Amino acid sequence: MPRSKRAKVVHLSKTAKKGKDHTLKLFGSIRDSVDAYQYCFVFGVENMRNTYLKDVRTEFGDSRLFFGKTKVMAKALGTSPEDEHAPNLSALSRHVTGTVGLLFTSREPQSILEYFSTYAPLDYARSGTVASRTFTIPSGTVYSRAGEIPVEEDVPLAHSLEVAVRKLGMPTKLVKGKVELENEYTVCTEGEVLDSSQTALLKTFGVVTAEFRVDVKAYWSAATQEVTEIGGMEVEKS
Repeated sequence: MPRSKRAKVVHLSKTAKKGKDHTLKLFGSIRDSVDAYQYCFVFGVENMRNTYLKDVRTEFGDSRLFFGKTKVMAKALGTSPEDEHAPNLSALSRHVTGTVGLLFTSREPQSILEYFSTYAPLDYARSGTVASRTFTIPSGTVYSRAGEIPVEEDVPLAHSLEVAVRKLGMPTKLVKGKVELENEYTVCTEGEVLDSSQTALLKTFGVVTAEFRVDVKAYWSAATQEVTEIGGMEVEKS
């Protein structure tokens, strides 16, 4: 029987080669950066957002930032004195676990720490994350910001949204064209894991609770060949 012209055979060796090439490129780029910059920072990320990570890349246009597979990044640095790319760099690689990245730069550590201590943009929470606060909507007419701002500065929630918020769990009803609640309604409680309905309601009322934050764990200095751990270190602001 003739083979269909639409059938296409994909050889696994080719796809594996592409993945290996990417790994080798990451490995090589990290080692090149060790030679090119004065410092290597390991940082973790809370509430990952590509938009904000892009802003960080832009801020550090004179540096190199890597966010790849942790095993590859750690191996590139070196996981033991025998295979480390530079003296004592293996002491830094033990921090390369979880959701972390590497920042290579020649800027002074104090300026790096100060920048990340103040860079914490807020965004809408995603399903599966933990609520950072309790959000309760007052009874009566439902406003577009649901009590987040003074009523005199707010406007009633559009009546066209009543069906949508009711489907998300709010016991609302339309009264003379206005969305009403007989009793106050708690959308989420601090510490609980949010589901998709809760995050949709938070977004509807413009409540941002997810803080994108970069947590510097440690850094290595080419000059001193020492690793400095940051956890809990107080950052002096200029």
